[in-house]
Amino acid sequence: MTEEIPFLVAAMASTFAIVDPLGALPFFVSLTEGFTEEDRIYIIRRAVLILGSILTMFALFGRYLFAAFGFTLYAFEVAGGILLFFVAYEMLNGQTARAKLSKADREEALARRDELSVVPLGIPLLAGPGAISTVMIYEGTAGTDLVLNLAVFVAIACTTVLSWLILHYGIRLFRSLGRIGVMAISRIMGLLLAAVAVQFVITGILGVVMTY
Repeated sequence: MTEEIPFLVAAMASTFAIVDPLGALPFFVSLTEGFTEEDRIYIIRRAVLILGSILTMFALFGRYLFAAFGFTLYAFEVAGGILLFFVAYEMLNGQTARAKLSKADREEALARRDELSVVPLGIPLLAGPGAISTVMIYEGTAGTDLVLNLAVFVAIACTTVLSWLILHYGIRLFRSLGRIGVMAISRIMGLLLAAVAVQFVITGILGVVMTY
């Protein structure tokens, strides 16, 4: 258990930080302005279902992508770490990552509100490339260890549930915290994510050096 618990905590913290449902909260509130409570609940359910499904799918089959494209976990750790660092940098500067929400995505969502739960909330606002990279890296690190593999899916499940709770009580929470409060929490998560990104890069480089 000395290895499993720290791995689970790290996987949960990293996955939640990169999904960053609190950072998505201002966009959710603004994009669903004027919606009925029933519509909001429907959108939230679909968005978190997409989040959980996408991350689970890549956690399950990510290692086969490694084999198919012929790259190693170490290469993916370096690439994923660099990607995560840029996401974290933008979070630390009070920005939402461009990889998560583009201007085109937002305009499309406003024009086609029935698809809001899929684009941009589900993909790529919540289940973005950073989140996908994170679960793939942790799953690859777990290897054949059943407990560590299970920890990755527990992290995905916890992140999905917490995302549902935050978005479900989003408007109330947003009014309580205010935009400044939400941004402050998002920056704290950005700092955590930056540390995780650097660790990914260090681990990847050390792995390459040891291998070759």
